[in-house]
Amino acid sequence: MIKEYPNLKRELSVLEFQLSRCEGIDYDTVISSLTFSKPEGERVQTSGVSDVTARAALAYRKVADRMSDEWLSYLAGQYGQIKEELDFFEHAVRGLSGKLPEIVWDMAVERFTWEELMMKYHISHTMVAKYRKKAIKELDALYEERDRQTESFILR
Repeated sequence: MIKEYPNLKRELSVLEFQLSRCEGIDYDTVISSLTFSKPEGERVQTSGVSDVTARAALAYRKVADRMSDEWLSYLAGQYGQIKEELDFFEHAVRGLSGKLPEIVWDMAVERFTWEELMMKYHISHTMVAKYRKKAIKELDALYEERDRQTESFILR
């Protein structure tokens, strides 16, 4: 998750943008184009729009509505999953022991290099590796606990 954090944040940002702009399919324009308003020229037409064309347009409207709803539902579902994953990761990082929360935050969220971490915390390359290894072990335990709780809920 430490490596995936920036990618998930970027994906979440794209989903936020898409959700904020989601208008669905503009079916009124499509319906009006499907109903073929009165022809131009000298041709004589005594009836309005045919029933078949109108029914096809209304059926398309229902399909367009369903597709718009499915798209919005998909975007919202993806957003919810990624947001939950990021929120849990950030919570887990804050719950680490000792100096680990600050170091892991700088490593994963702020994208510090190991050299930058060494300079900021006045530690050696070996200590950065030890802190990283310890953080991964603690994060694994927190993720396992979350999985156990989820499993317990599902199996009850």
